[in-house]
Amino acid sequence: MGRFYTREELLAARAEWKRAGRKVVFTNGCYDLLHPGHIRLLEKARSLGEVLILALNSDDSVRRLKGPRRPIISEPDRIAVVCGLEAVDAVTVFDEDTPRELIAAVLPDVLVKGADWAHFIAGREEVEAAGGAVLPLALEPGYSTTGIVERILARRP
Repeated sequence: MGRFYTREELLAARAEWKRAGRKVVFTNGCYDLLHPGHIRLLEKARSLGEVLILALNSDDSVRRLKGPRRPIISEPDRIAVVCGLEAVDAVTVFDEDTPRELIAAVLPDVLVKGADWAHFIAGREEVEAAGGAVLPLALEPGYSTTGIVERILARRP
């Protein structure tokens, strides 16, 4: 199960994991309305290393990315949910539009993103320049938070 880290705490932990020779995997996203596709992607990501960092978009970042009606689940509640997942070791939040600055500071050994973002993976250049791997992972067919929200709204009278 994961633990929440401030950015400063995460960077200190990353330094310790590096000293200990632990392979660190990093992924990010909104993780609003957690669904089986999220769980399977996180499990795949975790299998690629010894520590999985999940960086969540802040509520403001989600609104800029997804629109004024999102997120549906608040930042503190999203943090609580993902910290309870077995595959996740570390959780942090970023307020920027992309996690590029955070990724450049953490410099994970492996950067993972869903294949729907293969065309643009923030932090790719920094991770590859440091000798790390960047991997787009296949998504679980039929699962999308946006799709779930649209189905819910379509059912309203």
